[in-house]
Amino acid sequence: MKLLILLALAPLAVAQQGSISGFVVDPSGSSIVNALVKLSTAGEPARESRSSTGGSFSFPGVNPGSWRLTITAQGFAEATVTAEVHAGEALELPHTVLAVDTLATAVNVTPQTQAELGLAEVKAEEKQRLIGVIPNFFVTYDHDAPPLTTKQKLELTARSWFDPSSFVIGGIIAGVQQAENTHKGFGQGAQGYAKRYGASFADYGTMLLLEKVVTPTLFKQDPRYFYKGTGSTRSRFLYAVESTFICRGDNKKDQFCYSSLVNRFGTGFVTNYYYPAADRDKSSVILRNSAIGIGFEAAGRLFQEFVARKITKKK
Repeated sequence: MKLLILLALAPLAVAQQGSISGFVVDPSGSSIVNALVKLSTAGEPARESRSSTGGSFSFPGVNPGSWRLTITAQGFAEATVTAEVHAGEALELPHTVLAVDTLATAVNVTPQTQAELGLAEVKAEEKQRLIGVIPNFFVTYDHDAPPLTTKQKLELTARSWFDPSSFVIGGIIAGVQQAENTHKGFGQGAQGYAKRYGASFADYGTMLLLEKVVTPTLFKQDPRYFYKGTGSTRSRFLYAVESTFICRGDNKKDQFCYSSLVNRFGTGFVTNYYYPAADRDKSSVILRNSAIGIGFEAAGRLFQEFVARKITKKK
């Protein structure tokens, strides 16, 4: 008897069902394909459908009552629509517009340390070469370049000292000294040439270490030349000459260049012992040569200010 009642009521229940349909579009009105539409209500399992190529979707066989539609699509913000379906109603919803999704990106900015900033500067300076061959590492074209750590000063110095061009130039100097019989105590022949070459190479390395690492570290000063490049020719000329006595401190302030002055006179006394006792210079000669060296240093700064940049190439 119950079965007969259920069979009699079934067509009536189906007749009471309705449907929900609609379209999914973007803000410009264009259809959104393959949007996921979820239909749900209390007490019934959720149903899903996908929008067609025209953006349409449809749910047949929907029981009367309040329904909730949740619509999502890749690249768009989620939208929620509520609908009330009456018995036997074919409910067509207004077009559902999905807004373009906004991406929230979190960016963590970590301030770089002095060492990190200096390292980037060192890497750039290590590519600087006069006519693409001779190292021109100890000059910076960034007037606000970060100071170097002791390790970075040593790195630039080692790269300069052991650069292939240093070995070639050292060999040429030793050859000229051999031809002129400079430092007679070294003698002649292959042995004499080797001694001259070794002394020349050690002389150059000691000068670099004292000038670019030891004294700048002791006095906390920057061993590089800071290219000016702006202003009148006269102002640039005075700047270059003045930089022989005034240099940049590790605090990025200009100060008297104690490191250069001490190195200028100290190097001559240290390297004097690389040569035979009979060929060593007297103290007065070393002091005179050191004073002359200051003039050559000023000439070198003028060269950097007016000529070097034009022939400096990145390797």
